[in-house]
Amino acid sequence: MDYNEIRRKTKKISVGDVAVGGDAPVSVQSMTNTASSDFDATYAQMKALCGVGCDIVRMTVPDENAVRTLARLKESDIDIPIVADIHFDYKLAIASADAGADKIRINPGNIGDDSRIKAVADKCRQKNIPIRLGINSGSLDKRLLAKHGAPTAEALAESAIDNIRALEKFDFDNIIVAIKSSDVFRMTNATRIVAGMCDYPIHVGVTEAGTDRTGTLKSAVGIGSLLMSGIGDTLRVSLTADPVLEVIRGREILHALGMDAKRKVYLVSCPTCGRTKVDLIRLVNDFEKRMDMLAPSRPIKVAIMGCAVNGPGEASDADIGIAGGNGEFLLFKEGKTVCKLAENSAIDRLVEEINKL
Repeated sequence: MDYNEIRRKTKKISVGDVAVGGDAPVSVQSMTNTASSDFDATYAQMKALCGVGCDIVRMTVPDENAVRTLARLKESDIDIPIVADIHFDYKLAIASADAGADKIRINPGNIGDDSRIKAVADKCRQKNIPIRLGINSGSLDKRLLAKHGAPTAEALAESAIDNIRALEKFDFDNIIVAIKSSDVFRMTNATRIVAGMCDYPIHVGVTEAGTDRTGTLKSAVGIGSLLMSGIGDTLRVSLTADPVLEVIRGREILHALGMDAKRKVYLVSCPTCGRTKVDLIRLVNDFEKRMDMLAPSRPIKVAIMGCAVNGPGEASDADIGIAGGNGEFLLFKEGKTVCKLAENSAIDRLVEEINKL
C-alpha cells in the first residue's frame, strides 16, 4: 500500500533541502552524541550518519562554542540538514539560526517569556527556518502536571497544542511537532490526539527507549503503529547506542512497512519446517548481507522459500524468488518456474537475476 493513501494530511515543511510532511517520504533522523565543541569528532560522526542513509541530523547547542562548530559544519561538505537543539537560552537559538542551522528545536516552555519566544520566531521567519516543538514527559509544565496528576497522554498533547499556539500567536506556522515519552502507549496516544488537532508534520519516536535490542523493539512498536495509522512524517529511533544504529534501525522499520525509498529490495522468506531439505537459514542470511549491494531498476519483492509448498504458490506475488527442493532450488519469476539451480549456486544466480531487473 502507498503510505500516502492512508496518510494524515499535513503542511509540507522544508528542512534545508529535505521536505517533511505533505507527500514527502518519511525521513530518518539521528542526533550526534559527541561534544558539540569538538568539530572534528562531530564532523566525523555526521559523515558516518550520512553514510548509512541519515536524512536529517541534530546536534545539541549548549553554548557559543557549539554555535561556532555548527557554523563550521555548515561550511563543510556535510550535505544533510542540521538541526540545532536548544533547551534554555533563546539567544543560542537566534545565534544558531544566524550560523546556518536548517531547523531549530525548542520547547517554548523552557525558553522563557513571550518576548523571548517572539524573538526566536522572528529570527526563524526571517531566515525561513522551521521550528521543531519538542514535548516530552520529563519537561512537562508544572501547571499541566498539577492539572492531570501525571505526564499522561492528555497532558503531553495539551502541552503540544499550547506550545503551537505560543508560536502561532506571533504569526509563525513553520512548525514540526514531536511528542515523546519512554512509555509506548503514552507516546502513541498523545501523538494521536495532537494529530487530530492540527495539520503540522509530526516527528515520531519513543524517547529513552533503551539499548539496541530493547529500544529497537519499543520503537518498532510505537513508530510502526503510528505509521500504520497514517501518522508520522519523520522519525528517530532513540537508542543508548552508536547513533549510526539509530539510522539503520529507523530505515529497517520503514523497510518492514514497505516505506523506505532508499532500499529497493524487499525480502520474504519462510520460517522453515520439517519439509525443508536445504540449508535455508544460512542461505537467507547470506542473501540478506548482500541486499544493500543490489541495484534493480525498480522496487522488487524477493522470495526465498524452503519447499514447493511455500514456493511459487504462496510467494506468487514476488517478482523473483527461489524455492528449495531436495538439495536444489527452483528459480521463479512472477510465479512461473524458470529453471533448477544447485544449492551452492542458488544465491549467486538469484543476485545475478535481480540485477537484471
